Amino acid sequence: MKAAVVRDPVDGYVDIKDVKLRPIHHGEALVKMEYCGLCHTDLHVAAGDFGEVPGRIIGHEGVGRVIETADDVTNLKIGDRVSIAWFYKGCGHCEYCLTGRETLCRNVLNSGYTVDGAMAEECIVDANYAVKVPDELDPVEATSLTCAGVTMYKALKVGETRPGQWVEVVGAGGLGNLAIQYAHNVFGAHVVAVDGNEQKLQAASDNGAEVLINRHDGNVSEQIQEKVGGVHNAQVTAVTTDAFTQSVNALRPDGKLVAVALPQGDMSLNIAKTVLDGIEVRGSLVGTRQDLAETFQFGAEGKVHPIVQTRRLDEVNDIIDEMKNNQIVGRMVVDFTK
Repeated sequence: MKAAVVRDPVDGYVDIKDVKLRPIHHGEALVKMEYCGLCHTDLHVAAGDFGEVPGRIIGHEGVGRVIETADDVTNLKIGDRVSIAWFYKGCGHCEYCLTGRETLCRNVLNSGYTVDGAMAEECIVDANYAVKVPDELDPVEATSLTCAGVTMYKALKVGETRPGQWVEVVGAGGLGNLAIQYAHNVFGAHVVAVDGNEQKLQAASDNGAEVLINRHDGNVSEQIQEKVGGVHNAQVTAVTTDAFTQSVNALRPDGKLVAVALPQGDMSLNIAKTVLDGIEVRGSLVGTRQDLAETFQFGAEGKVHPIVQTRRLDEVNDIIDEMKNNQIVGRMVVDFTK
């Protein structure tokens, strides 16, 4: 089968190769892939930012149909449409797995990084962790919800978003455009969108953002304080350390900064402001299986619509360059059905 694998030596790109998967084991299923989106985390994997994994099949925004199951699998059947997410599998018995925080499991496996992922014609999944995709949900849109969607839905939960509150979304790309839709259409919040790309800001407006700020205009946090009195929570999806510092200053007292993006380096956090304003900084890492099921359901109900465009597998490195150059609005999705 054809698959996109991390190059050896690792250089930030992938090779399209013929790969043979191992036989499935107990508790597993084999999925014929239909679609798989390309995420910034895939770029980190291809570049070795989390540790080099040459030869690994990338991809964790996958959707496909089950074509084979192990004898002991009872929760999936041939023909079920399932997802392949970044959270591939937890240990199932640690304090995090047992208390609804399974993504923090210290023995977690991640699709497209520690195990082979979904950017291939076929993919092996653990049946207990492959969340079903509702029939009412467009499978191309489901790819983005499998990662970007559930990441932002969970992050808005972590920020304790309430109806009528103001939420800042920093970065209006693949993550940000979904954060805006979930904040506005599901949580009933108001949204300030911050980005340096006018096309992305227009998309943010189309998706429900009431206040648009181009970061190139400067004084972003001051503008937010002046326009809305500060935000109740800031969702930082931009891969720059400056975005985190700016977002702290955009918070109102008792505000929460939710860190989602993974830039290299540290953020500045004024101690006096943190203490006197009761500021909280929280990290949010993708979402649990239950979070993903809820994410899919809101998509099936038409409350969110990812911005997606299908491409060919042999275009993956072109997509990587476009992502690096900030040229993409929404998500590029590889189509394996043609």
